[in-house]
Amino acid sequence: MTDRQQYAPGPAGGAQVLKDGEKWTLVLVRQLRHPPEKVWRALTDPAQLREWAPFDSDGSLGTVGTTVMLTTVGAPTPRVTETTVTRADAPRALEYNWGGFDMRWELEALGGGTRLTLWINIDRRFISMGAAGWHICFDVLDRLLAGHPIGRTVGPDAIKFGGWQRLNAEYAKQFGIEKPSLSPKAAQ
Repeated sequence: MTDRQQYAPGPAGGAQVLKDGEKWTLVLVRQLRHPPEKVWRALTDPAQLREWAPFDSDGSLGTVGTTVMLTTVGAPTPRVTETTVTRADAPRALEYNWGGFDMRWELEALGGGTRLTLWINIDRRFISMGAAGWHICFDVLDRLLAGHPIGRTVGPDAIKFGGWQRLNAEYAKQFGIEKPSLSPKAAQ
């Protein structure tokens, strides 16, 4: 049995929704066992992003003003977005827009590790799905940085994964919203 087959995400947690009218922002917080410098590289280096993130980047996200192409992974039709990094304060803060979604990452040294916080605006109809997806991405990231990669699990692969279905339901309940109905077959 591979590490990926043994992987099961923990319960939904570390997430909240900030509501400003129709604009909803998902805020996810995760404690990682790795120093901010190591986490920063994973957030900005294209080779590392390919191991855990829901998009590929054709260049580094580590410098303000850099323009890169971000390509959604696993979508039936790849969505390519030109993205300009608007903030890159290594190893503390990173901001850019991905496909119309404002993303802000903050890294805070905590003991020998990092408190990683992501703010991303997501259509409120899909916010629990986004929370479930990022939850799994953060798990994959943590394992990658620990030297035990389990492989990127995003898009249809994540939706077909039983842990994602459970997380989607748990986050919907936490956020007080109706769980979006998207079956694994819809992801094919």
